[in-house]
This record gives sequence, C-alpha cells and structure tokens, in this order.
Amino acid sequence: MVVIADRQAAPCLGGETDEAPARRALRAQIARLEHELASLTAEVKPRDGVSWPIGGENGPRLLGIGALERVRDDLAERLHEVRETLAARAAREAEKRALLERMLRDPARHRFVRISAADVGEPGCGVWHVRPRLGLIGMLMGWWQVKLSSGCPLPRPAAGPA
Repeated sequence: MVVIADRQAAPCLGGETDEAPARRALRAQIARLEHELASLTAEVKPRDGVSWPIGGENGPRLLGIGALERVRDDLAERLHEVRETLAARAAREAEKRALLERMLRDPARHRFVRISAADVGEPGCGVWHVRPRLGLIGMLMGWWQVKLSSGCPLPRPAAGPA
C-alpha cells in the first residue's frame, strides 16, 4: 500500500483547507502505478486472463481526495494481481521446461506425454510428444523417442459454394 507523506493541508483564504499538495502527491502515485501497470502489458499473454478495464464512469470530472485514494488503491490492487498472475505463469512454465528436460533424457519413463511450445513459454505451435519408434513394434520393444511437431497446421480452404 502506498502512503501519502504530504497529508497536511494549509488553510486558504476562504477558511477551507488547501488540498493541492495532497492531490498532487496522489496524482503522482497514480501516474507511477499506471506506468508500472502499462509496462506489464508487454509480458501478459491472452491465456493469462488478465482484464484491463478502465474505470472512467460518468465522464470527465475533478476527483476529490477520497476518490483519488480509491483510484490509487484500485490500481495498486490490480498491479498486485497482474504480478501474481505473471509469477504463477512463470512457475508453470519452469515446471514444464523441467518436465521437457526429463522427457528428453529418458523418453521411456514419460510415455505419450505431450508438451506444447506455449506450455514452456515459447512462441509457435510446436508440440513435443513421446511416441514409440516404429509404431507398435517400437512400443513392444521399448523404443521410445521425443518428436517435435513441425509447427502450426496448414490453413484449410474456406468452405464456400462449389
């Protein structure tokens, strides 16, 4: 949680307190949080399920200190959720990379296991699959190998009138 250090208000001419320093500090904190959140968009993938809603309801307005604090707290919470999502994905990818290394070392112990390139954080459509060499004969003889698919499937022609 971010704490505002400059929270003291100075009295103005009309007997009201001057909120400008507190508002300035809150806007600076919001700008920093928005910048950090925006920098994480490059790392997030669609399968992570991170939503990026914008909380601008009721159109443009001048926010009071309470509303600025709520915006700041919401941004801090969203930033924390995105960081947790990215950390969880990194852990899953590391686990799958370790499994892939074990598969490559000893294919016979990992029969019919499939790992996609997306599972290990690589681009493309490739899939590592442990299969028997020479089909049924290889399965009976215990000859197992790891095959990497050639990539994405070819596009099919569009179904239309013949």
